[in-house]
Amino acid sequence: MKLIIDTDPGIDDAMAIAYAAAAPEIDLVGLTTIFGNTHVHQSSRNARYLLHRLGLDLPVAEGAHLPYGAETYQPSDFVHGPEGFGDLTDIPQIGANHGLSAAEYLAETARQHKGELVVCAIGPLTNIADAMRLDPEFAGNLKRLVIMGGAVYCPGNITAQAEANIYHDALAADEVFAAPPETVLVGLDVTLKTLYAPGDFEALANISPDMGGFLRDISQFYLNFYKQAGGLDGCGLHDSTAVIACTHEPMFETVETGIHVDRHGDGMGATRPDTSRPPVRVCTGVDGAGVVRLFTDRVNTLR
Repeated sequence: MKLIIDTDPGIDDAMAIAYAAAAPEIDLVGLTTIFGNTHVHQSSRNARYLLHRLGLDLPVAEGAHLPYGAETYQPSDFVHGPEGFGDLTDIPQIGANHGLSAAEYLAETARQHKGELVVCAIGPLTNIADAMRLDPEFAGNLKRLVIMGGAVYCPGNITAQAEANIYHDALAADEVFAAPPETVLVGLDVTLKTLYAPGDFEALANISPDMGGFLRDISQFYLNFYKQAGGLDGCGLHDSTAVIACTHEPMFETVETGIHVDRHGDGMGATRPDTSRPPVRVCTGVDGAGVVRLFTDRVNTLR
């Protein structure tokens, strides 16, 4: 499967990118970057650094700096740390970004691989909306869009109703769901059922000292947040679960419904079923233990 990950690395993004690099089912074509867990220039630097650590020479196309209609953006650095990788703050600048913007790169690559390319968006959806605005054929050229985002039938994680990726650009998200490509929504309805515990990280580091050790080290900050904020002994494999959904659909239960996103007010970012809109597949169930095993088995092949 030809795959582009639209990403804001981010600790769980790093885990998802490592999984994609290790998965034999995935031909990782490139990364596009977005604001979210970090500012976009940090996302791009972190993405290039991750690819270097993974031994991959792939393009990184930088995308939107701000949500639609916003003049500033402040990442939630108490979740992922000031530079996106927990307590790791000395992250080198390696290489350079692709010459095209994220939207241009997404549209061009979808044209080149019409009907073959899957985009997995694991940050705010601004780049996806930008690509749809730039090229009216973009949505039709994709094989599928898989989104880590939303809380359709469960509470949110940034407000009572909203999940963070959707909340951070509710206008762009609503625009995408108004006329979506073939889409699978992998939200909090399932990703909090894929808990990765401290012992899982230790086992990963023992077998894969380099990449597994790196993921264990940067995840300590993330695990502490989950412990303090929710009393959880582990973190959800949010972004990795979305990447796994790209290739392992039988591990998920889905329902079809259109989605409306509240753009303003107290409910901003809420993802609500809306039968008047084109249907997307919303994940409502998952083999959580299977996702954890698959993530571990794949990443353990990285040395």
